[in-house]
Amino acid sequence: MRKLHGLACLLALTLSAPAFASGGPLGIDHRLHYDNSGIWKRSNQNILLYGTILSVGGGALAFGDQDTLGDTFWRSVDSLVVSSIGAQALKYTFQRERPSQTSNPDRFFEGTHAQSFPSGEVTAITAAVTPFIATYGSDHPAVYALALLPAYDAVARMKTRGHWQTDVLAGAALGAGVGIWASHRKSPLIVGLLPGGFQVGFVHHFEPTP
Repeated sequence: MRKLHGLACLLALTLSAPAFASGGPLGIDHRLHYDNSGIWKRSNQNILLYGTILSVGGGALAFGDQDTLGDTFWRSVDSLVVSSIGAQALKYTFQRERPSQTSNPDRFFEGTHAQSFPSGEVTAITAAVTPFIATYGSDHPAVYALALLPAYDAVARMKTRGHWQTDVLAGAALGAGVGIWASHRKSPLIVGLLPGGFQVGFVHHFEPTP
């Protein structure tokens, strides 16, 4: 489980680009040079986010909750949904303006149009990958490479001035925390609310009878 801290370390490294700290809760928030090209393009960020959602949702429905892989997919669904709701609640609570709206990272409580803190996308992607890291990381270290996905998104969101440094760090912390919680539940939360057929999964449901 200690290796889950690798995500935090990776984010710390990627967020330490040369720049002058100027404010925010930790005194580290500053605008990065705007870059909406190449790998940082907003369209690539959307592909990652929606690809993650479709992969997690599709995997959960396909494999059901009858084996470790299917169970992990459902825990990822739980993590993604719960953390995303939490992130949105925090956005409405703190009402922080984005770097695209202001150069001052200390502008909190500016109205519902200001929804920078925390990063909902980093929250969602971190939440989606954490159950897989928690379940498979010890036996299959390559799974830790999934941490690169939220790390990339964190940098990309700052590059396009969608978020401040503390926004993406808070999103990663929220997503990882909920993901660990989902991984240690006795059983997945959402699967218990769905019809029993979904627990079987489409893949297992349509397997030919021996």
